[in-house]
Amino acid sequence: MTNRFVSLDTYDVRFPTSRALDGSDAMNPDPDYSAAYVVIRTDDGAGKAEQGEGHGFAFTIGRGNEVQTRAIEALAPYLVGRLVKEVLDDLGGLYRELVYDSQLRWLGPEKGVMHMAISAVVNALWDLKAKRAGLPLWRLLSSMPAEELVDLVDFRYLSDALTPQEALKLLRRGEDGREERIQTLLQRGYPAYATSPGWLGYDDAKLATLCREALDAGFTQIKLKVGADLEDDLRRMRIAREVCGPDVRIAVDANQRWDVGTAVDWVRALAPFDPWWVEEPTSPDDVVGHAEIARRIAPIPVATGEHVQNRVMFKQLLQLNALSFVQLDAARVAGVNENVAILLLAAKFGVPVCPHAGGVGLCELVQHLSMFDYVAVSRTMHDRVIEYVDHLHEHFTDPVRMDRGHYLAPLQPGFSSTMRAESRARYAFPDGPVWNTP
Repeated sequence: MTNRFVSLDTYDVRFPTSRALDGSDAMNPDPDYSAAYVVIRTDDGAGKAEQGEGHGFAFTIGRGNEVQTRAIEALAPYLVGRLVKEVLDDLGGLYRELVYDSQLRWLGPEKGVMHMAISAVVNALWDLKAKRAGLPLWRLLSSMPAEELVDLVDFRYLSDALTPQEALKLLRRGEDGREERIQTLLQRGYPAYATSPGWLGYDDAKLATLCREALDAGFTQIKLKVGADLEDDLRRMRIAREVCGPDVRIAVDANQRWDVGTAVDWVRALAPFDPWWVEEPTSPDDVVGHAEIARRIAPIPVATGEHVQNRVMFKQLLQLNALSFVQLDAARVAGVNENVAILLLAAKFGVPVCPHAGGVGLCELVQHLSMFDYVAVSRTMHDRVIEYVDHLHEHFTDPVRMDRGHYLAPLQPGFSSTMRAESRARYAFPDGPVWNTP
């Protein structure tokens, strides 16, 4: 086969979610959920785009999406002109090439805009690989031999916490009962929690209504944004607890708003309402701060990860017992490969993974990672849930499907990352119709 990659095309796509305050929190009061979107095309894609194109994106919240898009374009020389089979047969090697470009790496290293650009490209390649295999990504990953999965991971900087041999042992352990777990997913799906009731910009009546709707839809956990004003948070937590009752889990998310001492005091004030976890209580880079908060607010758990920039930071958080829930993000670290590393780290330390999905397309992506984790790595759904937000799914060709508070397993080949062409055109920034209609 001599098919080659012929183009890497990017799109600046933005949705005006700030108009209704969807996605609003204490640190980000007016987000416009956006995608720095990439389509990687091959010369055998004419008439069969499902096998000739890979789709991926980096998630942003508006301004700066153009910067993220340009960063993705900078990676085109690594693909255009190369043999498709050569690349797709060695996505571990391609991942390392991108991460270790000696000049682009200087912009991180392994963090920020370039790292997210690598995520978009790597995820697009996995989308293409899964489409060509005729499998949804979670099933493709779950069917791969343990040795091949280990080869995807870059163990540099990890070997003091997780060695290739330990990873191989974890994955071989996951081979037992694999088919039974696949059938469980196909029959029951994967549990979710609802963030949509708790956006900070919503008034009390809307909060109460959305809490009731979440319960009616079968969710057993919701999440509230907190951190701007303590009295407001106490009132909103009281409303949520009155609506939900004592048995529904209510997590809270500060979105990095607090210093260490403030976080401790604030969470202690919320403690009578029995928060299930406190998320992002301080800077995502402050590993020691997270550990201190975790120690002082125990037994209330700490969760974090959506802004944790790479596998090395997750390693440190786990080593210091600084978090009780790993909230990996499908599009912030460098794509599927690095998230496989993070899943293995979490399994080594026995910490549940509850992915972040508050953004356009993130629900579509992370469901695959959690389902792979259940089938091939952790082998359990105990205390594991995937975040769910109830907007923007209609813009994808393979949107998430929910039933009684569970993600139903994706069935279509690929990574569920393909955005509808009409949505890319309508919400293109700054020239799309949505951005030019009074």
